[in-house]
This record gives sequence, C-alpha cells and structure tokens, in this order.
Amino acid sequence: MKISSCLLCFALVIFSCQSVKRSALLLENGIAKELAVFRKNQVSEVSYGLSFAIPEKKESPILSELILKVKLNDVSEPLYLDFNEKKQNLKNLIVNGREIAILHEKEHLIIPKEYLIKGQNIVEIDFVAGDLSLNRNDDFLYTLLVPDRASTLFPCFDQPDIKATYTLSITAPKDWSVLAGAPLSQKTEKGEFNEYQFEKSDLMSTYLFSFVAGKFKSVSQNIDNFPMTLLYRENNPEKLEESMEPIFSLHRQSISFLEKYTQYPFPFKKMDFATIPVFQYGGMEHVGAIQYRESTLFLDNAATNSEKLNRGKLIAHETAHMWFGDLVTMKWFNDVWMKEVFANFMADKIMNPAFPGINHDLQFLTAHYPSAYGEDRTKGTHPIRQNLANLKDAGSLYGSIIYNKAPIMMRQLEATMGVEAFQRGIQKYIHKYANANADWENLVAIFDKETPVDIKKWSDVWVNQSGRALFTDQIAYDGAGAIKSFVIRQQAEDSSLSVWPQIFEIGLVYPDETKLIKIDMNGRFTEVKEATGLPKPISIIYNYNGYGYGVFPIDIDNLDKILEIKDEVARAYSYMNLYENTLIGKIAPIKAFESCLKGIVQEENELVVKLLSGQLNALFWKFLTEKQQLGIQKQQETMLYKRLQEDLPANVKKNLFALFADIAYSETAMEKLYQVWNKEVVIANLKLNEDDYANMAMNLAIYKHKKSAEILKKTRDLISNSDKQKRFDFLRPSLSEDELVRDAFMESLKQEKNREKESWVQLALANIHHPLRQQRSKKYLRECLDLIEEVQLTGDIFFPKGWLVNSVGKYSSSDAFEIVNDFLKENPKFSPILKRKLLQATDDLSRAQEIKKEAE
Repeated sequence: MKISSCLLCFALVIFSCQSVKRSALLLENGIAKELAVFRKNQVSEVSYGLSFAIPEKKESPILSELILKVKLNDVSEPLYLDFNEKKQNLKNLIVNGREIAILHEKEHLIIPKEYLIKGQNIVEIDFVAGDLSLNRNDDFLYTLLVPDRASTLFPCFDQPDIKATYTLSITAPKDWSVLAGAPLSQKTEKGEFNEYQFEKSDLMSTYLFSFVAGKFKSVSQNIDNFPMTLLYRENNPEKLEESMEPIFSLHRQSISFLEKYTQYPFPFKKMDFATIPVFQYGGMEHVGAIQYRESTLFLDNAATNSEKLNRGKLIAHETAHMWFGDLVTMKWFNDVWMKEVFANFMADKIMNPAFPGINHDLQFLTAHYPSAYGEDRTKGTHPIRQNLANLKDAGSLYGSIIYNKAPIMMRQLEATMGVEAFQRGIQKYIHKYANANADWENLVAIFDKETPVDIKKWSDVWVNQSGRALFTDQIAYDGAGAIKSFVIRQQAEDSSLSVWPQIFEIGLVYPDETKLIKIDMNGRFTEVKEATGLPKPISIIYNYNGYGYGVFPIDIDNLDKILEIKDEVARAYSYMNLYENTLIGKIAPIKAFESCLKGIVQEENELVVKLLSGQLNALFWKFLTEKQQLGIQKQQETMLYKRLQEDLPANVKKNLFALFADIAYSETAMEKLYQVWNKEVVIANLKLNEDDYANMAMNLAIYKHKKSAEILKKTRDLISNSDKQKRFDFLRPSLSEDELVRDAFMESLKQEKNREKESWVQLALANIHHPLRQQRSKKYLRECLDLIEEVQLTGDIFFPKGWLVNSVGKYSSSDAFEIVNDFLKENPKFSPILKRKLLQATDDLSRAQEIKKEAE
C-alpha cells in the first residue's frame, strides 16, 4: 500500500520521538560512555564503503557517499550514527532499500528501530563531508580524526572498540596524488580528475582511518622485501639528499625490532607515510598512511645529533603504534595513555642500537623528566589514567603526563618485574588482543602472572594517582665520623597519603671514588643499611642513575660542584634537581641561574647543554627580577659568545648559539647576532640553515633592531619553499613594531579560519607575548582567555594548552597573575578540563609571585 510523503514524514517523527524518548539517557552531544557501551553490544561486523569527490577549489564542498554494512544484534533501540556536522550536510538516507526521512539530533543521525532488522543491515547516505578535520589547503588536504573527529567527516560509530574495514574511493584533480590506508587497486582518468579506488582495508578504529591528497612528490623504496612509499612537499635539495635514506631505513629498523620484541609479524597490508608542512603534531599513526610534520623528518647537514635522534624516535614512536594502538587498541579513550606510553617506551628501546654514540639513559632522562615534572608539579596535574564520561572530552587527556610520566612509570615497572618477565607479558598481551581492544586491567592481569610483585597494587599509585614524591633524608654519624644511620623518607607533594614504590640509586662521593647504593623504596621511608659504617661522604648525589621520580635533597652549599660530576646521567639529573628545588622555594633563582651558567660554559655533552639551555632560559625570563636580569644579562651573553669561539662539537655550538640568540637583546649582543645573520661573521663549526636564519630574523625584529624591516624582507625573499613562505607571511604581523598591526593580528585570531594552522598560531602568540613586549601585550591576555573554550571546540587536541602556554604562560608579572585570577573568579562555571590546562600553563606565573617577592 502506497503512503503519501507527508503522512510518511509524520509517522516517522512520531516513531522517532518515541524512540528518542525511550533512549534519552543514551543520547547527548558527543559520544557518551553509556552510548558507547550499548553500541558495542548492539553492532558487529561493521564495514564502511566511502566515496569522496575532491574539487579543485578548497572552498567547494566535497560531495560524498557512504554505504555502511553492519550486523545488528539488538533492534530494541534505534541505531545511532555519530555525525558532528549540520543536518544540511545529510542529503539522502536509505536503510535496507527504503528511503527514509533524516533525523539528526545532538550530533547523531538517528535511524528508528522500525527500519532495522536483526542481522545484516545496509545504510546508504549521500552527504557533504565535514571540513573541520579535512585540513584543506589550496593544493593539498589531509584527514586527522583522532580522537573523535571521524564523526566530523562522515557518519560512523566513532568509538575505538567498534573496529571496521573500509573500502575507499577518492576523486581528485589530475595533478594530485592520493595516499590512503589500503593499497591502491585501480586508478581511472575522468576528464580533469582521477578516480582512485583502494582495496578493502585492514580492521581499524575510526580514528585511524585516513587519506592524504594533493600536490605531493612521491618516492618508494623496498628494504629487505618491505616496500614503502613516501609523499612529501619538501624541495630543499640538501635536505632531500641527507634525509631520504635515514627516513626509510629508520622505519625498517623499527619494524624489525618490533617484530622481534613482540614475536608478532607486521600486522597490516602496507606501511606508507606522508610529510605535511603544517601538521599539528609530530606524527599520527594512521594505519597504512602515517602522517608526519615535514620539518621533523627532513634535516640537512646542519642538524644536531639531538635533532637526528628526535627524528628517529618520532619514526620509531609511530611505527610502534602499529602494534600498540592500531593492532591492539584501548577499549575507551581513558586508556589512550597505554598506546602512547608503549610507543614512547618502545621508541627509546628501538633507537639505542641505531644511535650507538648516544648515552640513552641520559637521553631518556632529558626527554621525559622535565616535561613530566612540568605538568605533575602543577595544580592542574592528573593521574596517568583518567576518567572519561564522553568522548568529546578525550582531547583533554593528552599531555606530558601520558607522553612523559607514563614512560618513566613503565621503566620503573620493567625494573621491578625484570626485563624478561616484562617482555613475556607484552608478547602475551599482543597475541591475546590482536585486532581487538584491551584496557589497563587486562594488561595488569597478564603481568601479575609473570611476577610475584602485586602489579595491581603497584599501579594503583603510579597509574591512578597524580603527583610526585618529595624526598628528605636523616643521617646520623658516630663519634668517629662514620654513618650511624641513614633514612630516606618520602611524602606526596600534594599532601595526600600517596607513596610511590620505586627503585633508584644514590652516590656517596669520596675523594677517590663514588660508592653507589641501590634504593628499593616500598614505603614511606627506608633505612639505607648498606651505608651504615661508611665514612662521611663529601656529598651525596641522589637519583644517580636517573630512575627515581620526585624532588630529592640537594647540597645547597655546593651547587657549583655539580659540573664536576663525571657521570653524565648523575650530572644531568643533579641540574634537574637543582631546578626543581628552586621552584619549590628551596634555592634562590639567582643561585640556580649562576650554577647553570657556570655549567653550560664548561659542558660538552649536547644533551646536558640542551637541558641547561632550557633551564637558563626559564630562570632568566620568568624567575629573576628585572634588577637581577640587568645585572646578569651582560655576563651571560659575554660568556656564551666567548664559548662559541672555542673548539667545540657542532652539536654543542648549535645549542649554545640558540641560547645566545634568545637573550641577545642588548645593543652589543644584538649587533653580533645581526652580523651572524648577515653573514658578516662566521663562527667556526657552527652550521646554520635557512630555518636558523629565519629564526634569527624574527629575534632581531622582536629586539627592535634598527634594520628590522629590511631583515624581514630579505629573509622572506630568500625562502625557497612555498609552504615556508606562507608560514613566514603569516608570522610577519606578529613581528611588526607597529602596535596597530599586532592589534589587528590578534583580532583576526577570533575567527576560526585564521587559527587553522595551529603551529603557526602558537609561534605567532609567542612572538606577540615575548617578555620584552609584555607591557604592551598584556592587554591581549583577557581576550586569549575568553577565546579558550572556542579554541578547544574548533582546534585539535594539543591546541588549547599550546594557546595558553604561548600567551598567558609566557608571563611572570603580578599584572598577568591578577588577570588570570579575575578570569577564574568571573567564570565560576569555567570548564574543569580547561581550568586544568590553564593551571598547567600558568604554574610558573603562580610560582613567580612568591619567588620574586622573596628576592625583592
């Protein structure tokens, strides 16, 4: 019997409203945990057939089609597809051969249960692809769908535990290349366009689906019978010559290591990758089509060993995700840290043999500890594992706690269990949950069977509690000067009752030797019995091997002796411990600064130089008073420039020069920097490239060099890469001496389209809010704070924190502190998630109030 269209629509509304009413608890904006749990039981055997027609102009819509095949185990409720776009983007809907009305509410496409059948269902949708995560540029685009952005592109089940296969078809302009997660099966010419059809993909979560399309160059290599293809836009001949071989070989080395370590072969049909000039992250582990930030992979002969190692670790990190995250995926994004910790942890292991000349214990220390402490010491800290009620908030989980504290935790766990038992547990975990999903409890259950240690109890504090330990010692000596008793205590920095079981070393320093003692701390205090009877040491070096986590005692009267510590790890951690003790008020910033400055003018290890450079920069700009800055600046620039004239390794000189450029704002130092930029002065064994000269030009503009306009113009004219030209053009207003130009630039950031290039925006904000400009730029702070909720809504996962760090996070003044406090008072309902990011970003600002008050 035929029913009129009006009557049909009326009936649909009635049925749909009844269904929605019965399922109200399941439906809210985003993907609620309750909805995700329900759907996991409701659907299975999911496959997406997707077609995207990419036009020549980025402003034109991308017309798209979806054929969804899904088995339904439960038809007592509607089928909810996630589609975080406006309803108008949905053009036509056919369910099991019947065209039905489109019902779109709270970011979901709702298919009433009366059109569903138990078993196999086919849903066909014509739609316009959402632009938010397509990252469209004039001549290229790329998808970036982590953690919940797949639903901004196409209707789907956007949760990690509903894995699916994809069959993809893309039509793109003829002079474009296309890369996707599955091998290409057919390419067909269609006038001024080409149609690319790809094979059925491997099983994957929605956030791992990806494609890249645009004007890219392509190169392929086959290493040890493993073919790989790279799409790229870099055009610097030297970078191409220096980088191609290591890019491919590092991928192959990573695969070989992981296959051996996990005893599981490479799990997917292919492994290709693309480098993106404006990529928001370092990389993203899309199945079959990894994406990288181009500048990180393509290096020239001016690159330091640290930069080369960072490239290697990035490649190893994304490759490790093929097993940890892509093959075995977390059930819910509260365990997103699991994929990140294993990617970082494995990357450290993979790079050891690839860079035999580097002290990898030192590298682990400098790579993870400063960043982990940088968040964990703040009032915005959080546990490694966090609760997540709705996937729309998943972006807030990312940060240094999961990327840097978690690897420290995992190394402690490996040391506690033993290397072999730990590896056996990982292998069982990978094999058991391959092509499926697992959570932390699943891994803990496996680990618990491999060791007598109670891993669940051990992880309760490390994984489920936030913060770090503050250590103190109590040492008594007998009449002969020998150690009578030696007790180390710990208490939680946040005054909680947390106690971190951990293993570390202490070094007792004597004139002819340093005696190392292993500390296995399982409670609130431990007695160091091995020290009983030993002579009184000259000094005690805590966390000698860099395994411990917390703030340790330090000999305040002998700070200058840190540079005499021969062991590189012990020396580096002592400098870190010096900095952390400064921030908790135990050491005056000027004393810490002087100690670090003496260290850096003698240090010859690149990683320690880089660490000291970061600490000196932070101490100078944030914690010294203006009077102290004036008193020390001349000495600092003179000592650094003199050091640059010495016969030093190129890697060390590059880091020293970067620090010099960051403080060269006096007339004499600025002129020296200008002479280097203008190539009037050449510093022996200092290798500089186009990017370095561009950075110098930006510094000179901020320092108000008399030739700033000429410097910027000349720099722009010498940039050979069109993508880098666009970047420099974007940054130019933030460098302008004209305050009205900077005003207009800041006003422009209120529009979403002007915030799309997130890494550019963050650098521009750092230029605007440079310490030398803050008297003029603090007027922008309230606007930056007022915009943060919109920035979170429209930006990617790291952007809100980056936005705050490069604006209000640059300040140490009481004026800025008052602006932040007023903002929080006037917004009592401010997002708790964003408040946490704000507290992280402004921790130095908060501490500076007390520290500077004491100095004055």
